[in-house]
Amino acid sequence: QVQLVESGGGLVQAGGSLRLSCAASGRTFSSYAMGWFRQAPGKEREFVATIHWNGASTYYADSVKGRFTVSRDNANVHLQMNSLKPEDTAVYYCAQEKGPYGGGSPTRFNYAYWGQGTQVTVSS
Repeated sequence: QVQLVESGGGLVQAGGSLRLSCAASGRTFSSYAMGWFRQAPGKEREFVATIHWNGASTYYADSVKGRFTVSRDNANVHLQMNSLKPEDTAVYYCAQEKGPYGGGSPTRFNYAYWGQGTQVTVSS
């Protein structure tokens, strides 16, 4: 059984930084691309960032490009968020792709497993 557990969310002022982490267990973590998504109240879950199964490449939503950085290590995927804006306020979820050796995807339906989410609130 795959488990994904996010941490690192919280309340921060606009312009500040947060680092989210997602600890994965249950499958060979290093074989799967990972993604970060977010969902604000009343809105659909949207893509934030994704990273290749071996970390070779990353891809970002235009809204976070240049401010957020996704990375991975042994059994974790991280999202470094800088220059945060009030519109970044949302619950952030990590996700693991359905099949191994993928390049990552901005499409949530390509992901089989999701964490419970961590709240990020950016005050103005």
